[in-house]
Order: sequence, then structure tokens, then C-alpha cells
Amino acid sequence: MKTLPLSLAIASAVLASATHAVELDVVTVSADFRDTNVQELPEAVTVVGEQQIEQRSAEHLEQILSLAPNVNFSAGSSRARYYQIRGIGERSQFIDPVNPSVGLMIDGIDMTGLGGAATLLDVKQVEILRGSQGTRFGANALGGMINIQSNAPTKETEGFIAAKAGNYGTHGQSGAISGGITENLQGRLAISSFKTDGYMENDHLDRDNTNNIDEVVLRGKLAAQLNEDTDLNFTYFYTDIDNGYDAFSLSNTRTTFSDNPGVDAQESHSFALDLKSKLSDAINVEALLATTKADVEYSYDEDWSYEGIAPGWEYSSFDQYLRDYQRNSLDLRLLSGENGQIFAGTTDWVVGVYGFNRVEELSRSVIRTNTGENRADKRIIGELKNESISVYGELSSRLSDILQLTYGVRIEQWATDYEENRIAAEDKSEILSGGKVTLEYLVSSEHLAYGSLSRGYKAGGINTDPEIDEINRTFDTEFNNTLELGLKSGLLGDTLHTRIAAFYIDRKNQQTKNSFLVLDEGDRTFRDYVGNTDDSKNYGFELESSWDISERLNWQFSYGYLISELGEYTFESEYYGVYEQEGRQQAHAPQYSAATALNIGLTDNLAFTVESEAKDEFYFSDSHDLKSEAYVLWHARISYEQPSYSIALYGRNLTDRDYEVKGFGFANDPRDEYTAFGHVQYGEPRLVGIEGRYNF
Repeated sequence: MKTLPLSLAIASAVLASATHAVELDVVTVSADFRDTNVQELPEAVTVVGEQQIEQRSAEHLEQILSLAPNVNFSAGSSRARYYQIRGIGERSQFIDPVNPSVGLMIDGIDMTGLGGAATLLDVKQVEILRGSQGTRFGANALGGMINIQSNAPTKETEGFIAAKAGNYGTHGQSGAISGGITENLQGRLAISSFKTDGYMENDHLDRDNTNNIDEVVLRGKLAAQLNEDTDLNFTYFYTDIDNGYDAFSLSNTRTTFSDNPGVDAQESHSFALDLKSKLSDAINVEALLATTKADVEYSYDEDWSYEGIAPGWEYSSFDQYLRDYQRNSLDLRLLSGENGQIFAGTTDWVVGVYGFNRVEELSRSVIRTNTGENRADKRIIGELKNESISVYGELSSRLSDILQLTYGVRIEQWATDYEENRIAAEDKSEILSGGKVTLEYLVSSEHLAYGSLSRGYKAGGINTDPEIDEINRTFDTEFNNTLELGLKSGLLGDTLHTRIAAFYIDRKNQQTKNSFLVLDEGDRTFRDYVGNTDDSKNYGFELESSWDISERLNWQFSYGYLISELGEYTFESEYYGVYEQEGRQQAHAPQYSAATALNIGLTDNLAFTVESEAKDEFYFSDSHDLKSEAYVLWHARISYEQPSYSIALYGRNLTDRDYEVKGFGFANDPRDEYTAFGHVQYGEPRLVGIEGRYNF
């Protein structure tokens, strides 16, 4: 096993002198069918609360994911769009429509694949559910689910105004106001603007802002008590993201040479209507209606250079993807109430139906030149239509005072139609099923042990490249079967919470994305293809702990260990030749990941936090052997807080460590006649800043 980060040893030494323990706050998970204390939920879940988000001075989900073990994300855009949990998840989306393995929910709105919207404005907590969610969420939760929950409206008037500034031209403003509108109606409005020049220098254009961030987010919420038994909640979520994308350098530095930097932009309007009602003492009803309309642009300078950099060898290519998204969903379910248990009052129940449809319209433009000679513009128009309807149910039976058995199932009808101007229309329809069986054992008042067997699924799909052999036009549904054993404990007078989980995942028909470089009369073209492997395996363990050692000292730690084995994968065609892979660690699946934080109250008002995160090396793709390097990052924050205001100094990546978050295993430098191999994108450098907040 690899060595734990040095931060663990340092933190442990400091903790040894601490005294005067206090009880930890109760943390509730909302992503399950019923709100449940994280220590009582029989599955692996990480909850990142508002205080932890503040300690990182985080603006986006990607900046806090390291707090959860065995969780990773892929770059290749200005903000992470796709995530990997226990080695399962996608890395990018170009032309082909993607059904992600890890879902993203924001206030009940499905934002899966639209990770740019995962900002942390006025967020109460982020819940990261590790393991397939076949019963609860279905097709887009093969590896897990990330649930972002913002703050709810309050009856009393409250709010805040905040601002921050830092290096790389960073500045941001945010604010929120909440309170009662009438006796039975409350509202909350939050808005933020965040900008930074980015940390890349474009030497060719003499600019330092081609990889900039420019994000505006607005969220409005209404909470109405229609009567003593019925609550109705409304959410409006708006994002305006106008970011640049110029992240890759021919020289693998933070200096680029692009003559036509790309764009990573999104404008989206999302609505959700959530009804909860007590029909009787025996039955509760819940309904959630959600819709999202999003316009997305993703473009990039494919050659990462300019005409004239290497005459006779260079090529020039600019690729632009315009996508219009429309998503609608309705989730309707009945739940047992306080007197609604069946089987002699021993069993709670849930039954529901879920309907979902999406339309994604793609317009892709490719402009390529070769040695200064203009080649034909290429335009691709496609439309994806996806409809699904699911029925699901879950029973939770108390077998004794110390044993509880929970078993659930979901059956889903999934249909996909795809039309494009390059290929004949394709359609795919199938019936999918998943579920979970969990046994909980209350060892004592301090320890809860559990074991679960689950089955998750991710629908098959369509490869749209016309050069793909017809036999490989579609790829099959992926399934996984997971065994998980866990122990959750509250120790030392409930001041130390620990969560341990071990898992084994048997993946069937793993969907594997590969990118192939094709040379055609001096032109360079990249072809994407998704196929299925034979059986793959993912297994390991996870540890999380939070310890309130004293009123002024808290220590948090997480560690994940993961072994993943790629199943046999072979693709053969006249166009690509033969490619084979088997047994290697899967892409974006580091063998270990760890995070630790020490929070020290120096006085009643002055606090200091030091954090570290560590990640092992990992492969960037299943189609080549380019790897990242293992790394450790350090962060710190010192803050002065009063009830009405606070001010803080923060720093992330204090040692200015270069670390890779994305990589391509092909040669793209004409100055070396394309003999160099491997190009990487770097994560955040050292970021320092000051921030303040006024509460009212």
C-alpha cells in the first residue's frame, strides 16, 4: 500500500495534546428517499458542508471533490463536467452523445453532463454518494451521484454580502437575502459574479486572459406552506458562463501559442417545483417537476499553435460545438407515513414512477487548413432524443431491534433516437433494471455495520463517426454488481465519527471511450469511438473521520484505496487497424487519494485552517499509457469572525505544485516533426486572496 500523506502524521502530532471534547453536529443526507443522518445511512456517502466549502474558499464543485475518497474529475474544459467515483465515469464529450456514469443534481434539477453549472453559491452542502444508485436514480448513477443542496428560504429576514480578490486578476461578489413574504410564504434570492484572468499565458497573442473565468449565477427559491400537511417549493436557477479555453501548450508549460483560443460557455435556465404532502397518517406523497433549457458552446484550437510556427509541417484546425439542451423530468412517489408500515407494522415502503425526456441539438463546425491552403469547412448537424420511464419501489423491514433489511428495485424503459447529416438515423430501445439489498446490524449504540449487494446500469448508445464500421455503430448497456461492507461509528462521547467501507465491483460490458489519431494526406484528424470491454473489476476501501477534539480543535481525514482492472478490449477495422488492452489500471482511477484538514480556533474570533490533499498517479485514457504524476497539495486559511462580519486570507496550492489533470497521448508539435509524445493540462497553481463577508 502506498504511503499516506505527510499531513496525516503532522496532524496526528498536533491532535495528541488536545482536550475538552464536544459533540459533533448531526449531518443529514437528503439524496435518499428519506432524510437520514449520514451516520445512520447504510452506504458510503461524503457530505461537504457550508463550513468546509468556506475553508477552501471554493467557487466550484471541482475545488472540493478531493475531500471525498476515491473521487476524481476530468478537465479538458474550463470547469469539470464529468466525474469519476471508484474509477467509474466519463472523461469528455465531443460529438457523440454521452450517458454519464455519475449524475449531478442541483436542488432536484438534473444537471448531469453540465458540470459548469456546479458553482457553490449559497450552497448548504454537497452530498457525494459512492456506489451505484440503481433504485434511487437509475441510468445516470452507475458510479454514484453528486447532490448539491442550496440554502432554503427562512421565515426570519437574513442575508449576506460577500466579496473576494486574489492573484491572476481574481475578483468576485455574491450576496443573498431571505425572509418571510407572507405568513405562509418565504423567499430566498442569491446572486454571484466571479471572474479571473486564468493562469495561462498566450505567447502568440501576448495575452494572459485566454483561459479566463467569467461566471454569473442567480438562484431564486420560494417555500409555501399550503396547509399544515402540505409544502410547495419552487426553484429557479440561472447560469451565465462565458469562459475561455486555452489550456494546452505544445511545450507542456503554462504558456500557449494558440492563434484562435476556444470558448467554454453555457447559458441555462432551470426550474423545479417540489411538492410534499401528508395525505394521511399512513401515506405521504412527493412530486418533483424539473426542466432545464441550456445553450452550450465548446470550442478549441485543435493544433494549439499558429500558422508559420513550422512551415511545411504545421496544420491548423479550429473545432466548435454548439449544443442546445432541453430536459424535463417528473418524479412522483408515495411513502409510508408514521402509521403506514405494512407487515404488522415492521416495514416502511416507497413506490414511485419517474419520467424523463431530453433533446440535444448539435451543430459542429470544423475549419481546417494545411500548410496555409484552405480546406473545406465541415459542418455536422445532429439531434438526440431520449425518453425514459421508470417504476421503482423499496421496502425497509425491521427484523429485530438490531437488524434491518432494505430491498429495492427499479425497472426502466429507455429509448434513444439519433439523426445526423453524416449517417443514417439510428435508434436504440431497451428495458433496464437495477436495485439493492442492504442488511444493517446495530452492533451497539456506537457502531452500525452494514452489507449491501447492488446492481447499477448505464444505457447503451450510438457512435456517430461515419468511418466507424457499421457493426460497431452502437454499443451495449453497461451493468455493474457491487458488494459493499461498511462500519459507521460514533466514538469518544460521539465526538469522533468514523466511516469505513470496503467494496468489490464487477463491471459487465464496460463502456470504453478511445480517441484515435488519423493522418490523411498530411491532415490530422481525431476519431472517437466507444466500445465494450469484457469483465472489468474495481475494488478497494475508504475511510473518513471527523473529530471534535476540543471546542477549538477539529481534525478531518479521508483516504481511499482503489484497484481497477480494465477488461479485455479489442477494436479492429480497416481504418484504425487493431488496438488491444487488458488488465491495466483504468483511466482516471488513482490507486490512492487522501485529504486532511486541521481547524484551529486560536481565539473566540480568530481561526486557522491548514489542509492537504494527495492523489496517486493515474492514466489519462484507456487508449494510451500517458500518466499524471502523484502529488500533494497544501491549502490554508486564516479568518477573523464576528456575528455580523468576517474577513479572511486564503491560499490554495501554497507550494505552487505543478500537477496534471488531463492528458493526451499523441504528438502535436510540428516543431519536432510530431515526434514528441504526450501533452498535459495543469491544475490550479498557487492562488492567494482576501475575502470578506457581511451578515445581516
